[in-house]
Amino acid sequence: MNRIKKGDEVVIITGRDKGKRGAVLRRVDDSHLLVEGINRVKKHQRPNPAKGETGGIVEKDMPIHISNVALFNPATQKADRVGIKVLEDGRKVRVFKSNGEQVEA
Repeated sequence: MNRIKKGDEVVIITGRDKGKRGAVLRRVDDSHLLVEGINRVKKHQRPNPAKGETGGIVEKDMPIHISNVALFNPATQKADRVGIKVLEDGRKVRVFKSNGEQVEA
């Protein structure tokens, strides 16, 4: 079970964007996430008339490693680690390590 999923609000804990918050747009692979507004770079793009794209400098979000983000805990208003807990009926749920509350998903 993935500890961080699409749609989760995360806090960047290391790097150039440390302290910023954003929502996970998608998982690129097992260890990389695309977070909105985070790790934004400027890319020089050529025009492509076949696709209707104009050329110039565009801003683009690049993937960030999953170890550099932590899930945002709304109860404590801080970044928090996530654990997995098995309920009595056999379902696996994500819980915050600090207070043991279940992650809403």
